[in-house]
Amino acid sequence: MTQADPSYRHPRRGLLWPFLLVGLVLAVWTGWWFYLAQQIEARLAAQVAVLVEDGWTVEHAPVTTTGWPFRARVSIPHVQVTAPSGHGVAAPELVAEANAWNPDRWVVVAPAGLTVDRADKGRMGVRAEALRLSVSQLRSRFPDLRLQAVEPVFTPHRDAEPFPIASAERIELYTRPHLTDGVARTDEMDVLFRLIDARGRRDGPVEAATRQGRLTAEVEATVAAASRLSGADAAGLLASWTEAGGRLVDVRGELSAGESRARVESAVLAAGPDGRLVGEVSLRAERPMDAVAGLAGARSGAVNRAGAAGAAAAASAVGDRPVDLVVRFEDGRTWLGPFALAPAPKLF
Repeated sequence: MTQADPSYRHPRRGLLWPFLLVGLVLAVWTGWWFYLAQQIEARLAAQVAVLVEDGWTVEHAPVTTTGWPFRARVSIPHVQVTAPSGHGVAAPELVAEANAWNPDRWVVVAPAGLTVDRADKGRMGVRAEALRLSVSQLRSRFPDLRLQAVEPVFTPHRDAEPFPIASAERIELYTRPHLTDGVARTDEMDVLFRLIDARGRRDGPVEAATRQGRLTAEVEATVAAASRLSGADAAGLLASWTEAGGRLVDVRGELSAGESRARVESAVLAAGPDGRLVGEVSLRAERPMDAVAGLAGARSGAVNRAGAAGAAAAASAVGDRPVDLVVRFEDGRTWLGPFALAPAPKLF
C-alpha cells in the first residue's frame, strides 16, 4: 500500500466553470434587458409622434425605465394627453410594468389618480385605492384589456358639469376578441362592464333613482366594426366608429337601483349624429315604480320630472309585480312608453 504524496494538490480550475457560466448568463441577460429598455422607450416615442401627427396633444416629463433584472418598469411623470375632440386625461405619474421575459403583457397604474377632461363638460378628478389597466395579447388583432378602478371617487372641478356618480366600490371594463368556435374570425369584440355599489351625486339622477341607495350594473355586449375604434377625430373616437357602421349587438345584463331590479336585453344599440344612444332596451323589471318615482322627485335639471311622474303613475298600476318594459332611446331622449324621462345617454 502506497501513501499519497502530501505535496499533491487537486486542480481547482473546475470549480471556476459554474461561476463563469453564471457570469456569462448574467452578462447576456443584462444586454437583453438594456436592449428591451431601449426598444420600449423608442416605441413609446414613436407612438407619441404618431398621435401628435394625428392631431393629439401629448406632453410628459422624461421617461425612465428601471426594474433590472426581471422586470421592465416605465415611469412617465406629468402626463397629459388630449384627443382632437377635446377629451383627455392627465396624471402626476403613470407607471407601466411587464416581465422582462414576456413583454407581451403590461399593467399600467396611476398611483396618484387622474384628471379627466370631458371637453365642453369640464374637468373631473378621479382618485381610487387602485387605478390599473392590464393589456395582453398585444400581437393579436384586438388585445385583451382589463380596466379596474377600486373604490373610485369622482370630483368635478370648479365650473365643470356635475358627474352623475360620486363614488363606487368598483368599476371594471373587460374587452377581448369575439370568438366563433374558439377562434377570432370577425371584426367584432366582446365587452363586459361592471359598476358595483355606485353612489349618486347629491341631488343627481342616480341618487334620485336609487332613493339614496346604490346602483349596480353588469352589462355585456359585442362591438361590431371594432377595428374602427383605432382612431379619433374632432368629434371623438366613437364618432368615427359610428360613421363606419359601429354598433353594440346582443346587449344583455342586470341592473339594480335601490330596491328596483331589472334584466335588460337589446338586439342593437347605436349612436345618432348627435352622439346620443339610439335603439330599444327590453327590461324585465321588479319594483320599477321605486326608481321611476325617485326620478320624478329629482332636483336635477337633466330629468324630465313631468315625464317621470307620468311614468311613475303608470308603473304604480302593477305594484310590486315583475313587469316587462321597453325603454327607447329616440330623438335624443330616453322614453318609457309615451313618457320622456331624460336625455338619452351621450356616447360622444
